[in-house]
Amino acid sequence: MYSSFSLLPALALWSSSPISAQDSLPASVSGRRARKQPSGLIFSSRKLLAFTRAISPLSMLEHGKAYSSSVSPVQTDDHSTVANMDEDSENIGIFSLDPGLEAYKDHFRYRIRRYVDQKKLIEKHETSLEEFAQGYLKFGFNREEGCIVYREWAPAAQEAEVIGDFNGWNGSGHKMVKDQFGVWSIRIPDFGGEQAIPHNSRVKFRFKHSNGVWVDRIPAWIKYATQDPTIFAAPYDGVYWDPPPLERYQFKHPRPPKPEAPRIYEAHVGMSSSEPRVNTYREFADDILPRIRANNYNTVQLMAVMEHSYYGSFGYHVTNFFAVSSRSGTPEDLKYLIDKAHGLGLQVLMDVVHSHASNNITDGLNGFDVGQSSQESYFHAGNWGYHKLWDSRLFNYANWEVLRFLLSNLRWWLDEFKFDGFRFDGITSMLYHHHGINMGFSGNYNEYFSEATDVDAVIYLTLANNLIHSILPDANVIAEDVSGMPGLCRPVSEGGIGFDYRLAMAIPDKWIDYLKNKKDEEWSMSEIAWSLTNRRYTEKCVAYAESHDQAIVGDKTIAFLLMDKEMYSRMSCLTEASPVIERGIALHKMIHFLTMALGGEGYLNFMGNEFGHPDWIDFPREGNGWCYDKCRRQWDLVDTDHLRFKFLNAFDRAMNLLDDKFKFLASSKQIVSSTDDDNKVIVFERGDLVFVFNFHPKNTYEGYKVGCDLPGKYRVALDSDAWEFGGLGRVGHDVDHFTTPEGIPGVPETNFNNRPNSFKVLSPPRTCVVYHRVEEGLEESENDDSTSFNEEGEANSSHEESYSAEVHAIKKLVPEMEALVDE
Repeated sequence: MYSSFSLLPALALWSSSPISAQDSLPASVSGRRARKQPSGLIFSSRKLLAFTRAISPLSMLEHGKAYSSSVSPVQTDDHSTVANMDEDSENIGIFSLDPGLEAYKDHFRYRIRRYVDQKKLIEKHETSLEEFAQGYLKFGFNREEGCIVYREWAPAAQEAEVIGDFNGWNGSGHKMVKDQFGVWSIRIPDFGGEQAIPHNSRVKFRFKHSNGVWVDRIPAWIKYATQDPTIFAAPYDGVYWDPPPLERYQFKHPRPPKPEAPRIYEAHVGMSSSEPRVNTYREFADDILPRIRANNYNTVQLMAVMEHSYYGSFGYHVTNFFAVSSRSGTPEDLKYLIDKAHGLGLQVLMDVVHSHASNNITDGLNGFDVGQSSQESYFHAGNWGYHKLWDSRLFNYANWEVLRFLLSNLRWWLDEFKFDGFRFDGITSMLYHHHGINMGFSGNYNEYFSEATDVDAVIYLTLANNLIHSILPDANVIAEDVSGMPGLCRPVSEGGIGFDYRLAMAIPDKWIDYLKNKKDEEWSMSEIAWSLTNRRYTEKCVAYAESHDQAIVGDKTIAFLLMDKEMYSRMSCLTEASPVIERGIALHKMIHFLTMALGGEGYLNFMGNEFGHPDWIDFPREGNGWCYDKCRRQWDLVDTDHLRFKFLNAFDRAMNLLDDKFKFLASSKQIVSSTDDDNKVIVFERGDLVFVFNFHPKNTYEGYKVGCDLPGKYRVALDSDAWEFGGLGRVGHDVDHFTTPEGIPGVPETNFNNRPNSFKVLSPPRTCVVYHRVEEGLEESENDDSTSFNEEGEANSSHEESYSAEVHAIKKLVPEMEALVDE
């Protein structure tokens, strides 16, 4: 959410690393308190079940227990119910992963009981959860047997009628009737062979509340809402959307398979044009989606899809939950975008906002709150139903019709528009009654499981995840949570809430802190590595160095923090790079790549940051004269061949292609073997790749020894210093690096950095180089030895004219190394 970082603190999630208790101290919520950092081995095995700790370090401190290295098998069926847990709540699956949670067994037992009861009640009265979530077939406007039926839940209304263009905005002839549950309805028969309400005509719900005043509101379930473009700040009108068959968009492409690891391109359609205006869904589909695919992303995350009357809210103050944002086009246009993405092999996630709603009355859901009590309203009453920092309304998740509305909203976007999943915004605000305001999460489990926990919201989110994965097993559902609640990303069947991933929100905070407050010489490799690996065991994270939050006016992107005003004048390749630009380009590549490779099980980038967009985002508002100049993306910068933006874009493409080829993000093998604070070098393995990051501003290390797991021959897979990425081409790509065995086999303490093998490399300053192992017996041509990447994102070989002294030394040692390997 646009205000998450300014309003809520971030938490570096507790690590799953086998770190001793004395190495782990409680962190401040922002992760900025200095702590003793682990060095050497973090994960000692390739296999997930060989992780030597199944709980967080904090739990070890609090409960004073020692745990064995074995991990009990756990359920992995995300789609099953918790009925078995209801019968035997002593054996909640999540406890086998984190025995520290057993102290909160009563809390888990209570919320599981509540969840099971709620689900059973829905099944009793609505047939099934899936049927319950098809409320859009009953509420709002629907065609039924030669007529249009309109239903609206407004229990406090005294009288109600439907008005619009079709009846001259006079509802006297279209009075509605109310049932025992507060649902108003009317059947409007077709007339003369035509439906009474024409497609694309304006409609509203008119009702009288207890003081006798009549008010007009946009129907809560409206599927399209527009405003008069000729009138400044005109109010929105609901639109009856029911195009004839020939005008309805027909999907042509099936959903692509779920990627092993999401590489997410976060995008805002409206601001995706290079011109200072609102872009359209079809223009985004035709112009921007090919760029995303060319950079080897496999997932698009769309912001601001649900209608919001205030453009500057970035889409987070939703007014109409079932309506697409009309600024960018019609519902059929959005379907075109999603279908085209599927045709390109891209999954499409929707940024869904169920944490709060716009405070607007005339064009938002808030307008239905007139005269209602908390028990029969979309929102809680009084202060309980108002978020004072966001100036928005808070849902009453315990209400039956609110559950129907929100769950149906999720199914609507999945079924009607073929979205592939969701990124849930503002989860922290939902999980706790304090909404995370003025709350610093230290990691103490009492902060997560207490009276401060909003169990109603937890149950809603659990139902939502159960529903989503039931309808679409391949869905990806991501939680934006800064608190780090344990179990958030574990299956419902284990007692978890059921998300697939959480956003690793502490990582961008750490980079911002370093770039703003520390000189390069003060950077701590161990602290950086700790921040990136500090996440809960078996709960997947999507890592990112920067999202839309860091791009908004008032903050700065990483490129801006690194290069600032020189981005406007010194990015030409026709002149020599200044020290600021040279440093900025080098560190921009390193920061994003290190975050991707070490920070999680998925990766996210915001539109334009892949090439270091020079401007922040400033939506049209009163403070800037309603200007669109900073609410766009300057694609011409990356398309101009003589500008250095192309280098950052090419490296972004290569990062993604590397994962596409080697699947390192999906690998459970993550081993940090060295965090060399003196030399500013981080060495780690992800999958079977070996990563070497040298953050030193000046030092080149010839013959730098790095540890690895598997013996054999290693070659360069990706090099940030390659010419095609704006580097200096100092690392030879046609060199074979042969390993040397280290220490006594099976005795890690005798190994080099706890690794059984090692090889030596050349490591220039401010570079990152990845090495891949060439399988024994696999003969490859000279041209295929290196997998650096060209401008098109395709593999190519790199041939430098000169090689370092270390390279020649390694070549001389090849016979001796081969003999050692043979032994």
